[in-house]
Amino acid sequence: MSEHDEGEPLTERRRSGRILIGHGAAQRLAGDPTMTEDRKLLEPTGRPVILDSDPWRALRILAEFVEGFDALAGLGKAITVFGSARVAEGSREYEIARAIGAGLAREGYAVITGGGPGVMEAANRGCQEGGGMSVGCNIELPHEQSINPYVDLGVEFRYFFARKTMFVKYADGFVILPGGFGTMDELFESLTLIQTGKIRHFPVVLVGTEYWGGLIAWMRERLLGDGMISAEDLDLFQVTDDPEEVVALVRKGGRRAEAEERRAEREAANHGHPRP
Repeated sequence: MSEHDEGEPLTERRRSGRILIGHGAAQRLAGDPTMTEDRKLLEPTGRPVILDSDPWRALRILAEFVEGFDALAGLGKAITVFGSARVAEGSREYEIARAIGAGLAREGYAVITGGGPGVMEAANRGCQEGGGMSVGCNIELPHEQSINPYVDLGVEFRYFFARKTMFVKYADGFVILPGGFGTMDELFESLTLIQTGKIRHFPVVLVGTEYWGGLIAWMRERLLGDGMISAEDLDLFQVTDDPEEVVALVRKGGRRAEAEERRAEREAANHGHPRP
């Protein structure tokens, strides 16, 4: 039996999809040059190497975006709430997050969180109690983080950047309670996107004057003092301890965004360039 008996006979040239392979090229290519694409697809194998390759990973990433967009496209107006997963039920932070979630729901907002425990659970819980749509965008972690029981609509993600896109794309504002590195990442990413004009200016509310006070003082002293940011950049967020004020700030910011949208539409129409 020759080395090519199990595959297709080699001719001078053969076609592989849209690629034409000459006999000499086939001998130099990795793998069996006689294997047709149909046979590669249908023949049983072990775990294909491609499943661990970057092209396949890119398809999984695309699928996460498609699934997230499909799930959240009809959500309506929503606020994303960030904060620590380590906050215990019954703590001050938990109850504040719960009150904020309820207040936002009563104003007609859906509440989006990371879907985990702590502040995320509290905000989802309050939203349910207020009659709103409670959304959780959960992330796959080395230690399992399951979606909390107060989520009405949950979406699972492998990749942080796909998940964070959902937080931003479907939010009309951010509410940020005490948290760790993840919360800081979400805070500064939102401020960067607004500062650089990548997204429209919407309300960013920090909850906890004592907790955030040191960071804000450092931002004024070092970032502003050393010329790393402008004075107006410090106006991109507001700070409060009051759940009712959080809701009022979000509502006010929403009205301002709507007014800016209408003004932009009028200006575009006046210049003969209707907005797409």
